[in-house]
Amino acid sequence: MVQKYRNGGITVALGTPNIVYVEGRCVGGGSEINSAIYHRTPPEILEQWSAEFEVEALGEADLRPHFEACEADLGLSMRSGAPPGASQRLREGASLRGATCAEMPRLAPPGPDNGGRRASMTEMIVPRARESGCRLIADTRVMSLRRRSGGFSLDADQTLPGTAPRKIRIDADFVFVCGGAVQTPALLRRSGVRKRIGDTLKLQPMIKVVARFDSDVNHPDMWVPSDQVGDVSPNFSFGCSISTRPYLAMAMSDHPDSARETLEDWRRAAVYYAISWGGSGSVRSLPIVKEPLVRYRLGREDLCNLSDAVRELSHLLLQAGAKEVFPTIRALPRIRRPSDLDGIPRPLPAKRTNLSTVHLSSSCPMGENRARCGVNSFGQVHDQPGLYVSDASILCGAPGVNPQGTIMAFARRNALAFLGEL
Repeated sequence: MVQKYRNGGITVALGTPNIVYVEGRCVGGGSEINSAIYHRTPPEILEQWSAEFEVEALGEADLRPHFEACEADLGLSMRSGAPPGASQRLREGASLRGATCAEMPRLAPPGPDNGGRRASMTEMIVPRARESGCRLIADTRVMSLRRRSGGFSLDADQTLPGTAPRKIRIDADFVFVCGGAVQTPALLRRSGVRKRIGDTLKLQPMIKVVARFDSDVNHPDMWVPSDQVGDVSPNFSFGCSISTRPYLAMAMSDHPDSARETLEDWRRAAVYYAISWGGSGSVRSLPIVKEPLVRYRLGREDLCNLSDAVRELSHLLLQAGAKEVFPTIRALPRIRRPSDLDGIPRPLPAKRTNLSTVHLSSSCPMGENRARCGVNSFGQVHDQPGLYVSDASILCGAPGVNPQGTIMAFARRNALAFLGEL
């Protein structure tokens, strides 16, 4: 957590309610810390983005070769053997609710269950880049970039192990900024590039529940199960979350009277999530302070959607045999029977609901609609020749699925366009 997560994983988008978000702060970014669950962008989302943001060459046929190339490079794998207990319960509940629960593929190297290994950038792609001549400068944070004759100069702070911090300058003919949906707009805004930059952050807010069963559903070696339910509503989806004891403890922090009992009997407890995709936010750089200010607003309809989501997820788990369900809502009584679901407020109470997210995007959306877009259809910052963005920032909105596959396909597409090979 200290090495790979920015601020140890406790960064917050300020709003009502606040939303805790997670950023990788290491070489390889999110691919080093995520669950490696893979989706292609839904075709209807690509169609919507193409129309609303006027993005060129963004149809399903345009993206297919890039998805296929990324999948071939990194490998897709499915679980071998029976699903873990937590997944099995989700499947049973979905079936009883008339929904479908399916295992999602992971980006992972071949092998039975892969021991939890991801096909991360540092394992699969960075070594190839270095063999091709890439020079990697770690422990270095770019603070600003400025245009110079024929290119750019980047001013950076470098802190190598065992040495005093020092200032360095990196000169480049072209710059690709790939710091993620928060750090990329923060850097650009610190550098004076602000038009349509950092104004349209999108999150996929997530609320969690802990379910306790009469039999074991959890074990020490269980990685994050990749089973998801996506056909209950167009406004939300469900899945299994990480259920190790520390994460169970964190998810039970809103229910302190029941936390000890749950942790003592942790093998019979599992964490699940409901995820939605509403609201909008902003990223702003601050003077002197290194970290940007991130704000996010969820409206009443968004909080109603999340209320519906946690209600449906809790009902599904009760039907799957859960004897108690604990949503991350302070002062909410435990849910033991369907009639208790009426106690879930609609909309969710902003001051008592704990939300988080691992999916951030859209702070520099791409397209030719300059009223909405910070970069063009292939990632170049508008009116800034030689300056590109190539990360989750350029997604036009929340894709409604795990975004890693989308980000990688877009990066490959835009790199080939830059090279004139598209």
